[in-house]
Amino acid sequence: MDSPASLPRSSLAGVPLSILDRSRTRAGETEAETLRGTVLLAQQVEELGYQRFWVSEHHSVPGVVGSAPTVLAAAVASATSRIRVGTGGVMLPNHRPLVVAEQFGVLESLFPGRIDMGLGRSVGFTNGIRRALGVEKDAAEDFSAQVQELLGYFTGTQRNHPQVHARPGEGLHVPPFVLAVGEGALLAASLGLPLVIAGVRSEADLLSWLERYRSAFRPSAWADRPYVVLAATVAVASTTEQARRLLLPEAWSGAYSRTRGVFPPLLPVEDVLQVEMSEKEREFYEQSLRGQIYGTPAEVEAELGGLVQRTAADEVLITTNTYDRTELLASYEALAHLAALRTPATH
Repeated sequence: MDSPASLPRSSLAGVPLSILDRSRTRAGETEAETLRGTVLLAQQVEELGYQRFWVSEHHSVPGVVGSAPTVLAAAVASATSRIRVGTGGVMLPNHRPLVVAEQFGVLESLFPGRIDMGLGRSVGFTNGIRRALGVEKDAAEDFSAQVQELLGYFTGTQRNHPQVHARPGEGLHVPPFVLAVGEGALLAASLGLPLVIAGVRSEADLLSWLERYRSAFRPSAWADRPYVVLAATVAVASTTEQARRLLLPEAWSGAYSRTRGVFPPLLPVEDVLQVEMSEKEREFYEQSLRGQIYGTPAEVEAELGGLVQRTAADEVLITTNTYDRTELLASYEALAHLAALRTPATH
């Protein structure tokens, strides 16, 4: 038998892995149970050695109950002890920068050295939600100014309201990340911030945006070099087909939402396979499965490891949803094994 030292090194070994959980509801599950499931998952992946656990912001979206990310992040941080906790992300156009700074100031004060501040530029996706939030569709156009104001509350350099200070917040170091698709990468570069990138149409486009981000990056008080977090959906199982099955509940839910405007709760795989889909639903369903990374450990290592090498990503943020929580955890465990994860760093 080969000794551990003589075994081939995984292409993912040493790559920090993190998780974004959207708090997707499952059929037959209450919203309270969904939120408790998110907290439990954070505890489980902490033991697997994942670097970060982030939660998301969605307002009035059926099937998604992650609506208050800083509140949920507080619950996650309270239930864990080592893993970094943050947001993926707070949608800044929905909020006043001062309030966001104060919320993260509270989190960092209670859980020092463990809080991340992922920031996105999306607004509510319907007119009704935007009205309820008090924002207009074009609110995202001020994202750069909003980010700068927010960061200024931590550094004491914000100029919009010079007599106003975030308490707590000012003087604290809460690492910010910009969640971007395409052009948002240039904003992250101009502000000298780490980049979380997802949703790019092709690998060629992804590589192009990353090259532009790195070449345009300006060192800042927040980061002295470009830092790329690659977001991906990844499913690992003992066979390729079993791994693909993990992705079916979310694929169906996404296809349903694109044709009817509502995310249904995630269904068991067998139920999804019995659904009669329209031609348009089937098209969206199959489309959502393309570009996802799934398979046996060896297949995922080759595909994800190759992507990490080609992009020179510093970290991978995994966003995977499926009905069966036990199978989801097993997938995360297999992925952690590929990356030879250890207790996450706290820098």
